[in-house]
Amino acid sequence: MKYSFMSFSTPELNLDQSLNIARLYGYDGFEPRTSAGHKHGIEIGSTKPVLREARLKSEDSGIKICCIATSCCFANPSNNEGNIELAKRSIDLASEVNSPAIRIFGGNIPEGVSREKSFDLIVEAMMKLSNYALERGVTICIETHDSWCDPKAVADIIQSVNHPAIAVNWDIMHPALTASYTIEKAFEILKPWIKHVHVHDGLRTDKGLEFKTISQGKVDHKTAIRLLKDSEYNGFISGEWIGWEHYEIHLPRELKILKSFE
Repeated sequence: MKYSFMSFSTPELNLDQSLNIARLYGYDGFEPRTSAGHKHGIEIGSTKPVLREARLKSEDSGIKICCIATSCCFANPSNNEGNIELAKRSIDLASEVNSPAIRIFGGNIPEGVSREKSFDLIVEAMMKLSNYALERGVTICIETHDSWCDPKAVADIIQSVNHPAIAVNWDIMHPALTASYTIEKAFEILKPWIKHVHVHDGLRTDKGLEFKTISQGKVDHKTAIRLLKDSEYNGFISGEWIGWEHYEIHLPRELKILKSFE
């Protein structure tokens, strides 16, 4: 199994430092989140020489830039076209640093817009982007998140588009905590299209989502790792820990726990 972490764990570190941390703790990949003020330097506005250097640093370190985590979302008609253009630039960015995928969201359905309308907008956007991504060797992974936490809803989008460059980023927490799916049921629905995975544990409190150490929250990571391994999943399992503990605390600990489930 291949493990990575998102730059939310190391937002203050530059790319060299994040790659070194990944190697030190035994990770296989690094997932930069764009447009979030992180210091890795892998951004849509970065110059080609900067991105070329980032690719070479990744290759030299043996730490793969495994996915470009974007904020693109497509459920809102007021900004759908702008997000299509942003996604194209993100695909170009992924291609420049030899990343196999970008993460996108379906997005929250705005007030006054029907789910059917938002569904159609997402499908149409993916159809516009699919060949563009395929030609650049990049897969667009739709995350199980926001108004699309239900795995069946995401599977319906993927099946409607029916293109090899459109796949799933299975964030295992949101179907479990928001849509009340078991890990087994979510995996059964999404299995044919899973190309990237986000892991993190937590529980819902009066104050919202509270991160917990893996196996101390409400998400069954042990079953998720077993199902992925048994299915010979060859993508990355990426830890997404936002505004949590210092990376020196959680990065080595969470990886050790994940590997213990293999």
